[in-house]
Amino acid sequence: MNRTDHAPRVPAAHLDCTAGVAGDMLLGALVDAGAGTGAVVDAVRSLKVPGLGVSVGRARRGGLACTRVTVARPAAPDRARRLADVLELLAGADGVTPAAAGAARRAFELLAAAEARAHGTTPDRVHFHEVGAYDALADVVGCAAALDELGLLAEHAVVTCSPLAAGSGMVRCAHGPMSVPVPAVLHIAAHARLELTRGDLPGERTTPTGAALVAAVAAPGPMPSMTVHAVGTGGGSRDTPDRPNVTRIVLGETTAAPPGPAEDDVVVLETTVDDLDPRLWPSVLDALREAGAWDCWTTGIVGRHGRPGRLVTALCSRQVRQAVSDTLLLHTTTLGVRWTTCRRTTLPRRSAVVSIGPAERPERVSVKTAERPDGTVTAQPELSDAERAAKSLGWPLRTVCEAAMDRWRREHRTADVPDPRRRG
Repeated sequence: MNRTDHAPRVPAAHLDCTAGVAGDMLLGALVDAGAGTGAVVDAVRSLKVPGLGVSVGRARRGGLACTRVTVARPAAPDRARRLADVLELLAGADGVTPAAAGAARRAFELLAAAEARAHGTTPDRVHFHEVGAYDALADVVGCAAALDELGLLAEHAVVTCSPLAAGSGMVRCAHGPMSVPVPAVLHIAAHARLELTRGDLPGERTTPTGAALVAAVAAPGPMPSMTVHAVGTGGGSRDTPDRPNVTRIVLGETTAAPPGPAEDDVVVLETTVDDLDPRLWPSVLDALREAGAWDCWTTGIVGRHGRPGRLVTALCSRQVRQAVSDTLLLHTTTLGVRWTTCRRTTLPRRSAVVSIGPAERPERVSVKTAERPDGTVTAQPELSDAERAAKSLGWPLRTVCEAAMDRWRREHRTADVPDPRRRG
């Protein structure tokens, strides 16, 4: 018997971004593929920004029929927002499901981290300009609601994306003219290991909002083997002569593959430091993570002449190796960085968002899960989410972590994950 004969079917999709992707284009593609317009409209309306809404119509781009989404903006002038302002709007959006809110949150956090790297600051201090404006709010929340409607935010859903067409030339931003692709798109691509293609396409083809939405829900790769149910085409604001200005989604379902380890490349960077003020190490590790390192740490050593020091290690992708290396040279006193490329084996990992706390002001916490070769699942709450929730609710951090795990177990009906409170 084939091992997949009785395997469950799960939602699957492939995002075709070979002509670029923007928030409105992706939203148009999702609606064209069958996402309910009502759910999108309700989600945007629940942001409680008077006058903000979306409308859906039909258009043609390069001779192709497509769905065009237009944002109705409030009459009042918009303002620059910080990440906290955007997350506050999301927290109060009662028409947005927890899964959709989690996807929208991930997109805006990716945007904040990318803008912070571009401007040499921290994500909480970034002022969103274009990406925090009315259009971006509607696009991100609308896309999150549409993805949830189509089942693509389910824990086992498979979503892949093509290389993203970046475009070329210059674009005018709040900070003045910038070359395409703009810095935020580059930093998002480096963090999520998205493939960018430039080609001969003039103008900005992939926007920061579009890149963040793709990175929040999709993994780069070819179209998965699936039974195709629908194809959605979303059009951009321009009708470009070189090729249809559209983003497409191929929607269907696939057979859930048995869990198993995957292999890929990882760059390991190291340097030895014996003359840095020990109080500075937390800021060094923070800077490495902001530069794109997946993980980083220090190890105590004894160097030549018996001097105590620290061995700094950082793991990252090849795309951000130079940025991580530059960060080590900038933030420490080292004179050199060594690096090697290794192969690694990783377990399949996913993330689910759960709500805890009072019904009138719930807090959302991400729970990371990993499937081991024997099929058992391990899970842990995202510590940064739990710390934020503990501060907001006035609960001990331990209580928040336990509540998040209890909620995750109830929603996923699993007994595979041991309860840390029950020992012996």
